[in-house]
Amino acid sequence: MIQRIQSLFLLLAAIAGGFMGNFNLWKAKLTKGNVASEDYFNATSSYLIFIVLMVSTILALVTIFLYKKRKLQFRLTVLNIFLAIAVLLLIYFKVQDKANLLQSEGAVIVQATFLLPAFLPVVMVVCLFLAARGIYKDEKLIKSLDRLR
Repeated sequence: MIQRIQSLFLLLAAIAGGFMGNFNLWKAKLTKGNVASEDYFNATSSYLIFIVLMVSTILALVTIFLYKKRKLQFRLTVLNIFLAIAVLLLIYFKVQDKANLLQSEGAVIVQATFLLPAFLPVVMVVCLFLAARGIYKDEKLIKSLDRLR
């Protein structure tokens, strides 16, 4: 189980998802009148992002232990890739909504930046893709060995 490289990639994807849930993803410096302030956005700011992120993280952890059912493991990993892409898109759109909301409240956004943890879904997608590729190679190897018998 752990000897397989795809198990390590799945574990890395789960760790990236877990870290993303704990850190701020976006920071904006605001001015409202003469008062300067900062506003942050994290995964817990939106229930939808948090739920999809946790489903993706838990699915990556569960998929590690499905090493005897490679077809199911492959399908769940591909599904998880789509979930990680969905998290990335949701973050982008929710941050845009938050920025529009702040501006509609009369705040002027002086500077807004995505922080480093906002790119962890990209790390998740890459790790999940590499895991899916390893699972596919294992399945192909097993099929070729079955043909030799």
